[in-house]
Amino acid sequence: MHLIVDGKPIDIEADPEMPLLWALRDLAGKTGPKFGCGIAACGACTVHMDGTPVRSCILPLREVQGEITTIEGISTDGKLHPVQQAWLEEQVAQCGYCQAGQIMSAVALLDEIDNPSDEDIDNAMGGNLCRCGTYPRIRAAIKKAAALKTAGI
Repeated sequence: MHLIVDGKPIDIEADPEMPLLWALRDLAGKTGPKFGCGIAACGACTVHMDGTPVRSCILPLREVQGEITTIEGISTDGKLHPVQQAWLEEQVAQCGYCQAGQIMSAVALLDEIDNPSDEDIDNAMGGNLCRCGTYPRIRAAIKKAAALKTAGI
């Protein structure tokens, strides 16, 4: 199977029913996406497929179409993505386990809406769970990332 992951073509020999998450982690060496629940309920496994956030824990390889971007691939210039920068500045992470999925959902949101409202953030981030409860910091980081992105940082 031929995939494009983080801008690079890779060939994977795997059962077409294998979830994308396991192909990414075990075969492609991308450890950013995490296994959280296995039923697409928590968002820890979120990656982008052609810019759209998808839950890689339930997406079989046979259904993968387009380019896959993991958290390892959201910055192409060697600098932090504005969302990653905002996450650090707002000290979002506590345990950090859910953060790759949270960041991937936030990146997709800001790619769609430059200055999201609280309702936009709630709608986009509602499927990403944080057991540590850092939701207020996540919201603040998304708003800061929107400002950083607008400023060209």
